[in-house]
Amino acid sequence: MPMHFDLNDLVAFRTVAELANFRRAADAVHLSQPAFSRRIDKLEEALGVRLLERTTRRVTLTAVGRDFERKVRELLDELDHTLLGIKGAAATRMSEVTVACVPSTVNYYLSRVLHDFHERSPNVRVKLLDAGANEVLATVARGEADFGLNFMGVQEAELEFTAIAEERFVAACRRDHPVARMKRVSWEALQAHDFISVSRSSGNRLLLDQALASVKKRPVAAYETQHVTTALGLVEAGLGVAAVPAMAMPAADHPLLVSVPLVDPVVTRKMGLIRRRSRSLSPAAQQLFDLFLELRRKRRAH
Repeated sequence: MPMHFDLNDLVAFRTVAELANFRRAADAVHLSQPAFSRRIDKLEEALGVRLLERTTRRVTLTAVGRDFERKVRELLDELDHTLLGIKGAAATRMSEVTVACVPSTVNYYLSRVLHDFHERSPNVRVKLLDAGANEVLATVARGEADFGLNFMGVQEAELEFTAIAEERFVAACRRDHPVARMKRVSWEALQAHDFISVSRSSGNRLLLDQALASVKKRPVAAYETQHVTTALGLVEAGLGVAAVPAMAMPAADHPLLVSVPLVDPVVTRKMGLIRRRSRSLSPAAQQLFDLFLELRRKRRAH
């Protein structure tokens, strides 16, 4: 008996299964919500079973739907791999890869990998969702990004965290600032200078507050920003000194900014790749993911 549904209906089903939300799923496949709902209705009618349980707030898979979703995912992933082998990256069904990342990774890590990826797969567009650590975590967990680059995620049961680098926090200041003449500077010594901090909503702030809990004398913020990149802008403007991850600093030959290692204590953070354990990456996303791992291997070799 012929089945009256097509590949696009399967793609729609897999998308709503991943995102658990009709509106976001419809946006992801560039359909109106009514048109998207008709695709799912048509698929369920053709199969003669209910695949989804829908409420006003959330969409969940039925028992049959969970089994069917796994088989559809395997089928579509195999189709991607087949097309990739025949025609190269230009033939993949997914012409876009979405990566969520904390902004401080862009200069050091992301730009290097994206350069190599574009040379290998020039027809694949990369969409970056640059946001705070908590939002990056949530974006990947919701399935709105293929994977993420973050220093949070180790404790999340539904996410897989692959460490790629460990970095320390440094004091960022202008080259004409008194701290710039030091080989290292303690957290206590920063009390003597105007200090620029990130807000309590920042993942970096949470990490620092935990690491410095036993430090009795800490710098008090004269300015507070949402993101590290904004704090660096204030440093460049001569408004003070900030504690930032080393990865967030511009190149060593920057005309205005310089970094000084922070000590007593030395505070580090572990940067890693995060992805949903239950989600298979498209061939293009997997290729980009693997390039990050390749850069990690190169850094360790040196």
